[in-house]
Amino acid sequence: MEIALLGYGRMGKAIEKIAIERGHTIVAKIDKDNQNELFDADVAINFSVPDAAFTNISKAFDKQIPVVCGTTGWLDRLAEIETLCKEKDSGFLYASNFSLGVNLFFDLNKKLAQLMKQHDSYDVEIEEIHHTQKVDKPSGTAITLAEGVYDEESKKSWHLAEQGGEGIPILSLRQDDVPGTHTVQYTSAIDDISITHTAHNRTGFAFGAVLAAEWIHNKKGIFSMQDVLGL
Repeated sequence: MEIALLGYGRMGKAIEKIAIERGHTIVAKIDKDNQNELFDADVAINFSVPDAAFTNISKAFDKQIPVVCGTTGWLDRLAEIETLCKEKDSGFLYASNFSLGVNLFFDLNKKLAQLMKQHDSYDVEIEEIHHTQKVDKPSGTAITLAEGVYDEESKKSWHLAEQGGEGIPILSLRQDDVPGTHTVQYTSAIDDISITHTAHNRTGFAFGAVLAAEWIHNKKGIFSMQDVLGL
């Protein structure tokens, strides 16, 4: 399978390594220095900076190239991209995190939330830690976790802890060379209950992105990582 990499930073390089190991060919590497370069491929994987995501994905749709996207920080235009995907008769799969472990963690988070909703003496908060090169705050994974706490769409609100506001507080920390750590904690006057996912490297994210690219090849429509993993 021929893959175009839209964004060639740390994740792009990690995806390239795994894709080649799995027998695929990288036919394009689009980054800030060659954003206008034309490309053709069976599938595109976008891990660009947030400002470039919409343009990158749109260009792929123009050629009916299905796109796997893991870039966060641009989701105010997600609905627009999904509409464009349908108009161009292409395929699109967005995930805030492609790691198998994190997607299992998402399900665990929802199950814990179901148990905790019966106990209003607990307050919930989320902490996420990433490397200093991650520009968006909070992480898309943290937002997905916050949304998973609620049953009703209307209640899915969150705020950055340092800013205050309604909904679940999310504390975003940036430290050198941290691939990603997420904790959901319930606190009461009596005790704390917490669950944590810690990534040791980027391999899990990259492998999941390549797996998603293999899955979406020749498919049309809007998909999620749950479709890929059958969760």
